[in-house]
Amino acid sequence: MNDEHPDEIRVLLVDDQELFRAGIQVILDAQPGIRVVGTASDGAEAVSAVRALSPDVVLMDMRMPEMDGVEATRQIFSPAAVAARETPVKVIVLTTFNLDDRAATAIRLGASGFLLKGTSPALLVDAVRTVHAGHAVLAPEDLATLMEGQFNTPEVTVPAAYASLTEREREVFDGVVRGLSNGEIAAASFLGESTVKTHVGSVLRKLGLRDRVQIVVFAYEHGLA
Repeated sequence: MNDEHPDEIRVLLVDDQELFRAGIQVILDAQPGIRVVGTASDGAEAVSAVRALSPDVVLMDMRMPEMDGVEATRQIFSPAAVAARETPVKVIVLTTFNLDDRAATAIRLGASGFLLKGTSPALLVDAVRTVHAGHAVLAPEDLATLMEGQFNTPEVTVPAAYASLTEREREVFDGVVRGLSNGEIAAASFLGESTVKTHVGSVLRKLGLRDRVQIVVFAYEHGLA
């Protein structure tokens, strides 16, 4: 835990290239309110570091020897690991390829979005802050493209938890799935933005989901998109 700087965003860097890790660390440590608390060179080290360091955000490379980023993400978001943590952790996938299948799998497992390794320093910093605030770091159309083709079940059962949503909550759910911001949902539904935020929180709680990205994954997984 970080008692000395409680408002600081604690970041863990995971990549098998030492030079890449060093460069990203220089960029992030130069930003106010962000600190790199550790690095890892493969997925196994990442899983151990998450337990030991309690980072807020993990920048996770997908393609690494030994254990790759997909399996590391799976273990980080396993029910046992989530239950054991005192504070939540967010994962941002780092990939060389746009719309990588591994990135899609990691997002299904709980990651909050992906960044290309060639992204600008400004976008990288913004992504860390955005994910820490509970939002996604990929365009809605990219998320839709990633999810399409991931689910090939002709018959799906809508969970009972979805039936517990009120009509207004389902309206907000649909807006999130379409990639609308809280402000855009508010304008379309003639609601206040704070009211929409409350409904989003209620949807997440009722469906047992972590963030807006997982709402989209849930919708595709259960034929609700």
